[in-house]
This record gives sequence, structure tokens and C-alpha cells, in this order.
Amino acid sequence: MYALRDKYAIAGIGWTDYSKKSGRTVRSLASEACLKAIADAGLKVADVDGFVSFNFNDSVPAISVATEIGVPAARYANDFLSGGNAANMIVLTAAAAIEAGLAETVLCYRAMNGRSGFRLGGGRDLAAYGITQFTAPFGWITYPQAMAMWCRRHMIEYGTNAEQLGEIAVTFRKNAENNERAMQREPISMDDYMSSRMIVEPFRMLDICLETDGACAVLVTSAERARDMKRKPVYISGGAYGGGPNQGEDLFDAIRWPDHSHNYAKYIADDLWRSAGMGPGDIDIAQIYDCFTYSIIMQLEGLGFCKEGEGGPFVQGGRIACNGELPLNTHGGLLSEGYIHGLNHVVEAVQQLRGEAGVRQVSGVETCLTTAGAMTCGSALVLRN
Repeated sequence: MYALRDKYAIAGIGWTDYSKKSGRTVRSLASEACLKAIADAGLKVADVDGFVSFNFNDSVPAISVATEIGVPAARYANDFLSGGNAANMIVLTAAAAIEAGLAETVLCYRAMNGRSGFRLGGGRDLAAYGITQFTAPFGWITYPQAMAMWCRRHMIEYGTNAEQLGEIAVTFRKNAENNERAMQREPISMDDYMSSRMIVEPFRMLDICLETDGACAVLVTSAERARDMKRKPVYISGGAYGGGPNQGEDLFDAIRWPDHSHNYAKYIADDLWRSAGMGPGDIDIAQIYDCFTYSIIMQLEGLGFCKEGEGGPFVQGGRIACNGELPLNTHGGLLSEGYIHGLNHVVEAVQQLRGEAGVRQVSGVETCLTTAGAMTCGSALVLRN
């Protein structure tokens, strides 16, 4: 039973420029984001005693960042070898570490030169062992190829179509127009989406997230301490991680998955909502993991915002726009802001809940859902102000 509801809070956030070529080391990017999060909370480096991050062989160890920024006593440092499914899990891990007395103030960060350096998936070993021996012979190697199979299954089962995927891409680009951090701010229309080149059916170029150099960080501490800090606290009301009994042997393993027309979200929904004492109807806005457009639809269904098979129609008609019934990815998401492996969703959630999102601010926001993951496992947070 989740017992940490509202006991911990995000008290600071920080980020670097998001770009195609940073010209910097990953450690430098990580350090900048962490230092900015510390300053945002009104703290000093010496006040921080914990670090948590995740990577896919493309980042730097937590303890190295602690050393570079000059933390005098890092009592807790944890690195997950994990993909985008971990973006919310590291925040939950920070809260758990503080609850256990291992630290008092924990920085969670993600840093990567994902465009100019090590490109996600680029180092995948194609040797004939593990799950790769069953996928590589058929050309099932890259993430777009793998995830296209999930999207196609949903189309076959429920009639999901390109116009519905396009609605997501166009809406998120519209949101990014008002975001100074966003890498892609030029407006796109449905015609632009339909004419963008096909990468791997059914994914067009505009269905796929950006490859990005950059970093972001969030600072987690107790709610009691956060109330005395510089910024308005954003409380961690609940969270969950998982994906059912057939997650496989690695993040690429979808062969064991029983039904590719739904993903991890279906399996964590009950834990998530119970932990927060809320339900889908209590969420004002959401930042949902959008490595590809299809993942929005599956997560909306799995988490109970609509019934299975109804995610395609749900995203149409302006419902997910900033002035809609359920505003999604108000910063432009991974599709248009940048791909910092999902942790930038948490940064945007905090800004919205503080009322500090400027021209893209959604009025009356009190609760926000953030998610991370697209296939067999993932994580989610319910945050409130």
C-alpha cells in the first residue's frame, strides 16, 4: 500500500537548452540542470545529499555529477539502467530514499547528447542471443520499427487512423509555439502531417519524437521542508511503476506481450489512482509520454480516461488542446519540445502547477498526471499544488 501521499514534494526544477548539437559533455549538461534546480529551490549545493538518474548507456553516473557540482557529502546515489519508462520512477525513488532516511534532499536528473552523441538504440547489440535473435532477422531492430507494430495492432483492432495520430502531432506542435524551450515551434497543419514522409508504416516523420541534446532536473524533499523554500511546493500525491507479468527480458522485448493493442498503462492504473486517492476525472491536465503519437492513445485508454478502443476518437475535436477538456503535453511534448527521455514532462508539470508557464499556462490547474513508457513497462505520477 502506497503510504507517501503528499509527504514529499518537488521544490526545484532546472533545464539546459535543448538542441541538436550541444557542443558540450553530458556531465556538463547534467551539472547545469542540477545547479539550476538547486537555485530554483533557493538552496545551496551543500544542502543536497542525494542523486538519482537513469540512462541507456548514454549518460554519466550520479556520483560524478555530485562531484562536479561540489556536493560535500552525497549520502545516496543511484543510477538505473533503464529507458523512458523510468522518468517518474526516479522521482518515486527519491521520495522512498528520503522516507528511508538515506537522504534529505535528492536531485533527479536526465542528461544526454541524444542527437549529436550516442543516439538511443544506436548501440543495440545484434548478436544472436536474447530477444534480438528473434527480432533482428526480420528487420525489427529500431524503436520506430518495434513500436509501429503496437500502433498497427491498435489500428487493426479498433480502427484507429492516421487522422487521429495527426491530431496529436498537430496539437502538440501548437502547444510548442508558446514554449521558448521547444526545439520545434513552427506551426504544422493536418496537411503537413499527412505529407510528411513515411518512416515505418504507419509512422510518418511527425509521429516520432525528436532526438535531443540536453538535460533537466527536479529537486525532491519533504513537504515540510519544501514549504519553507523559495518556490511553491508541488506535492507528489501518488505514483506507480510496472507492466504486468510479461514484461520480457529487456525493454525491447514485446514478443511475450499478450495483446499489442494496449500497453503497460492498463496494468498500473489501479495502483496509481489508489495511491493518490484520485481518479481520471480528478486530473486537470496531463503530460503523457509521447515518444510516438500512438502511445498517447494507449495510455489514455489504459489509465481510464476513455474505454479501450476509444482513444482515437477521444483525442479529436479539440479535447486535448490547451483550452480543451483534458489539455495534454502543454509544452509540446517529446514530439515538439525535445526528448529528454520523459523527465521534461515532470518539469512542465511543475511549471503548470506553480502557475509559472507564461503564455502557455492553463488556468485553474490543481492536479497533473505525468507518465513515462510506451510498451511493456512504465511509470506515472499524480502531482498537485
